[in-house]
Amino acid sequence: MKNINYKSSIPNCLRKYRKARGLNQRKVAEIMGLKSSSIISRWEKGICLPSSFNIFKLAVVYRTMVDALFIDQLRELKDSLYKKEEKVLVNKAKAKNEK
Repeated sequence: MKNINYKSSIPNCLRKYRKARGLNQRKVAEIMGLKSSSIISRWEKGICLPSSFNIFKLAVVYRTMVDALFIDQLRELKDSLYKKEEKVLVNKAKAKNEK
């Protein structure tokens, strides 16, 4: 299993969806009411995450669902959490059976 390194870039599809809409970063920033397009660049590079409100705004601007913007991150999180959940439930069942 691949460890998720949150200190490196955060995988996302923001650039792909922006390009598909034919928008540049400056236009997206303007549509979203942001002061600068540099934050769009930072989000696309995975340097930082947009707020939850801005993630929803991006999904609306890009005409897609929120999870589609971060699908690779979502898949990694699902894999990791499902495995942890399974361990916890197995350990809980073992502890219950030992009583």
